[in-house]
Amino acid sequence: MLLILIWDRAVAITGTRLIPSPYQVAVMMYDFSFGGVYDDAFSGTILIHVWKSVQRVYGGFFLAALIGIPLGLLIGRIKLLRQLLDPTISLLRPIPVTAWLPLSMIFFGLGPNAAIFLVFLGAFYPILLNTMFGVRSIDPRLFEAASMLGCSGTGMFRQIVLPASLPAIFSGLRIAHGFAWILIVVGEMTGVPTGLGSVVMDGRTLSRTDLVITGMIVIGACGFITDRIIVAISNRLLSWSPQHRE
Repeated sequence: MLLILIWDRAVAITGTRLIPSPYQVAVMMYDFSFGGVYDDAFSGTILIHVWKSVQRVYGGFFLAALIGIPLGLLIGRIKLLRQLLDPTISLLRPIPVTAWLPLSMIFFGLGPNAAIFLVFLGAFYPILLNTMFGVRSIDPRLFEAASMLGCSGTGMFRQIVLPASLPAIFSGLRIAHGFAWILIVVGEMTGVPTGLGSVVMDGRTLSRTDLVITGMIVIGACGFITDRIIVAISNRLLSWSPQHRE
């Protein structure tokens, strides 16, 4: 509330027309949600844009988890694989996702596939690296004890590696989830007509900062709600790990 009050007073005192007041953003949010105010292309379309962005965010996020978790488990456990792949990972990881934007449009064309690819790139490395860290942090005595009890091969991964790595994996998933929502604006710069990132970019093009801020608020709300879901799942599965309770 204090932030909204400061925002409102700053707009009123400066008299700027570049930044809308909280009231103007609230009106835009209502029109975006229900229509009946401006009756333009954005009126009453919030569910369409949210649904399209959710598809792209979680298309990229789940693909990153599907590849990043098994690969992280293998790299963290197998030294030879780690020595072979670590230089490549270290080379590619610092490249900004925005730098991949032109190539993504060449690879996948204009449309949602390019957006999913960019979200995947942003989410992949936090998941991969946290999974690797989780495996590398396992107490070696657990492996020794499991070997003495006859556990080996896939059984070692299923009964020791995966459970002991879960706290780090969920930390990586949560970080990657935040990046996925951050990158949806970049992803939807690839020529898609719908989506919250597309709304933000259209607002910029039309110089409608009330629409830009409305899109930002909706993205933040979606990210917050879905983050709470991940935390709830994490707390349920990691009830045995008190330091990961929230």
